[in-house]
Amino acid sequence: MKRFLKVLLILLVIGAIATLVGMQVAQHKGYVLVAYKGFRYESTLWATLALLVVLWLLFIVLRYVLRLVVASGGVVNPWSRRNARRRARLASEQGLLDLAEGRWARALRHLKRAAEGDPQPLIYYLGAARAAQKIGQTEEAEQLLERALERQPQAELAIALAHAELQLDRGDSAAALETLNAVHQRHPRHHQVLRQLLHLHEVRGDWAALVGLLPDLRKHKALPEARLAELELRAWSARLHQAGEEGLDQGETALQPLTRAWQQLSSAQRNEPALVLAFAEQLRRLGAEEEAEEAVRGAIKRSYDDDLVRLYGLLRGRDPARQLQTAEGWLKEHPSDASLLLTLGRLCLRNRLWGKAREYFETSLSFRRDSETCAELARLLAQLGEVERSNQLFQEGLGLLDQRLPALPLPAEKIA
Repeated sequence: MKRFLKVLLILLVIGAIATLVGMQVAQHKGYVLVAYKGFRYESTLWATLALLVVLWLLFIVLRYVLRLVVASGGVVNPWSRRNARRRARLASEQGLLDLAEGRWARALRHLKRAAEGDPQPLIYYLGAARAAQKIGQTEEAEQLLERALERQPQAELAIALAHAELQLDRGDSAAALETLNAVHQRHPRHHQVLRQLLHLHEVRGDWAALVGLLPDLRKHKALPEARLAELELRAWSARLHQAGEEGLDQGETALQPLTRAWQQLSSAQRNEPALVLAFAEQLRRLGAEEEAEEAVRGAIKRSYDDDLVRLYGLLRGRDPARQLQTAEGWLKEHPSDASLLLTLGRLCLRNRLWGKAREYFETSLSFRRDSETCAELARLLAQLGEVERSNQLFQEGLGLLDQRLPALPLPAEKIA
């Protein structure tokens, strides 16, 4: 009901306005004359106003029709700007999907099309370059990266990192190193540059270069401290092993590369058990067991470590009797350490104390069943004439080793 009254009120107002306008038109018609050269227009004021309103309405209708024609032409015309944008969007969506699903040839085709039609084409060029490399088109990949640099020169760092990654992916680690070194000179603090260099050095096994990179990684906080500490131990251990390998081919100067590498460590690092272990193992490989024994003994004195204790039993020091005495001193604080008891047994063998060696081996096995300890005791018992017990221990040792082997199929036992 309210709505009806509202409509009725509006109609009444419109009728009143129309009546007033009609009365004005009837009483005051007015007069309009327009003359220009040979043209002459003559009419009443109200007719002229009506004509102007009609012309204005015609102009609006004509403009609307023209816009409609242009818009429909853009939809129908395959080469219109609107359709070009639509094709680029579809190509980008399909190209990224193909790239994620490993359809490299299709990804290359779609991403190239998307890159040419987008004002910010970097992501499409990088994806296309990766796809090109996956199908063996390395020259095409290089050209796409060059094109990306032309279109977006401000993205030089991102393009260089992608370039190095592609070089490494195709096995050209030397070229990747050259690229990353150049980038590192221009962006020495950039975390991704540092991390990519780290990965490259690991792949190449260039532990000396990785060790040289560690200060920058720590200074610029490119990795968490825990990860840096673990990496530092692994890198220096590998570097010491590498130095030992170099020494094997140098005859009388065999220890020099290893000694130089060891001296490059800080005093805190030279007290690190894992690095002392790596250093001593290389000394032993190079025949410098006495130096290795001294290094291990000093490290254990500073900080007791199971791995160092185990290695100590494999080393022949200058004085085997004193070496045994030193190790027995550790037993007071670590009476149930199976590794230490194994070491003591081995040192007793070196000092020809057969009964004492047997006692240490047996005590070690009472705390932990270990294949190495079983083998040592079995070898000793075989020489002492206890063949049956020796065979039992050898079998036990083999069983313990067998537990570490993967579960693989074996031939069925033959029945006689």
